This record gives sequence, structure tokens and C-alpha cells, in this order.
Amino acid sequence: MTPLLILSASAIPEPSNIVKNWVGGIDHLGLTVSDLNSSKVFFTDVLGFKVLGNDPTYPAYFLSNKKTTITLWRIKNNEKRVEFNRAENVGLHHLALSVESIEKLSRLHKHLKMQNNITIEFAPENLGKGPAQHMMIREPSGNRIEFIARPI
Repeated sequence: MTPLLILSASAIPEPSNIVKNWVGGIDHLGLTVSDLNSSKVFFTDVLGFKVLGNDPTYPAYFLSNKKTTITLWRIKNNEKRVEFNRAENVGLHHLALSVESIEKLSRLHKHLKMQNNITIEFAPENLGKGPAQHMMIREPSGNRIEFIARPI
């Protein structure tokens, strides 16, 4: 009698054409900024992120709000910087951050309007046909940040 071989599901080889889910989400996002201190202040004082650490030799700040981690790196040569053009450059088009509710999105918009070093591209409006709403700004170094509220 031949012994019965029992294999666990993990021991059964998968066909090579099956797509694997290798990643679970974004660990952190790195943004190059022209004004490191102003961008840090925007994320910490205006949006409530906390400083996890910094590297003065790079120079960089590491920030988190317990849901999202952002690294800010100062551009090496500000005189040679090239502004991002979303229609002509490859790179980060924008960072989209979630907001818990449409009410909080409206309150955030009012809060951001009081800041003097950001540009609001557009106020809260329907995303597509709704019910989600979004708005877009540029933080002090010019990076585009979208805020989105998706009602449940």
C-alpha cells in the first residue's frame, strides 16, 4: 500500500501566470520641497502631523498622523528647480488625503483659507457626480494636495 501524502495549501505550487498581491498599501510618501521649514510647518501646524524625526544632513523631516507617513526632502539646488507640470512631466501628480466627512472637508477649507502660504486651486466640490467631494491646494513648496471626503 502506498502512503497517502497530504499537502497543505501553502505547499501546492501556484501556476506562474497568477498575479500575486505583493503589497498592502503605501508605507510612506516622499515629497521634494523647496522650503523645508514652511512645508514642515504646513503639515504639522496646519494639518496636525507629528514629527517622527529629521535628518539635518539630508536634510529631511519624517512626519506622521498615525495613518499616513510623509517624508519631506529639501531640494538640493533651489535656483535650478523646475516646477512640476502635470501635463508634461512624469512624477507625482498630486497627493490625495482622505477626510472623514464632508462637514470636516468644509471646515478644513475654511481653515486653509486663513493660511497665507498655500494656494487653493478649488474649494470643495462634488467629485464626479458625487456624493464624494474634494478640493485641491498647493502646499508652501508647490506640491498639489487633494483632500477627499467619501460619505459612507
